Amino acid sequence: MSIAVIGEGMVELSRTGHGAGMAGWETGYGGDALNSAIHLARFGLTTSFLSALGHDPLSRGLRQAWTAEGLDLTHLLTHPDRSAGLYAIETDATGERSFAYWRSDSAARAMLDLPEAEAALATAETADLLYLSLISLAVLPPAGRARLVALCRAVRARGGRVAFDSNFRPRLWASPDEAREAVEAIGPWVDIALPTLVDETALFGDQPIETVAARWRNWGAAEVAVKNGAEGCLLALDDESRPIAPPQAVAAIDSSGAGDAFNAGYLAARLQDRTPDQAALTGHRLAAWVIARRGAIPVRDADAPYRV
Repeated sequence: MSIAVIGEGMVELSRTGHGAGMAGWETGYGGDALNSAIHLARFGLTTSFLSALGHDPLSRGLRQAWTAEGLDLTHLLTHPDRSAGLYAIETDATGERSFAYWRSDSAARAMLDLPEAEAALATAETADLLYLSLISLAVLPPAGRARLVALCRAVRARGGRVAFDSNFRPRLWASPDEAREAVEAIGPWVDIALPTLVDETALFGDQPIETVAARWRNWGAAEVAVKNGAEGCLLALDDESRPIAPPQAVAAIDSSGAGDAFNAGYLAARLQDRTPDQAALTGHRLAAWVIARRGAIPVRDADAPYRV
């Protein structure tokens, strides 16, 4: 199975809790679609990441790190003038995170303007699974968003599947209405929906989790897993839905990347012929491993649950 992931990968500055001022920060990398792509590659799945970086030293470092993770970077494009985006992350005593971003002129925002973009999209069109998020759409101008919606249609026309996470970051949008319109445009072309209740509530108003699942099912998604933090997720298939709780409670150190890890675990299991229930548990286990460590993409260790 081939997987194409489209999105933005950035340099991550995370406060370690040690030292004062600049001494208290260390570098890494992250980005919602990138996080999921790396997890999918760690499961041993052929995963390509479509985005853009620059010529700058940080961009070169990101390329090296992502190559070492096993990602196919054939269509990670290079912008002649722009550089990698950057974000800083801090976590509180409960592991909840806050962000600051420097990404308005990142290379990824102009990825579809590059001459190599057409070849990248043509390759993505042949993927067995295309994965993207609302952030993947948010970093692009309206014309770029329309091209990604068209790509989703083309993937499905060839017999592939589309997975989507409505990951809503208000600062990336002119208004919630604009973000809502983007979700509604792509919704009918999604096979596997992986929304989060808090994001959907911010976009569509307060509602029970069953309503979120029903909206995605009505748009045509064959599978819906609505993430709901420590409660687990609501799995909706055919005409039934059921909650899938995490197998165990975990004390969170850093909650960044938890949803991205769930998405990757769910998709990896489904691509390896596990049932949706088994896939949800795989997603929960990977998310639990991530939040018990620092960083959006923790260093792989002996306890990493990259198995289905």
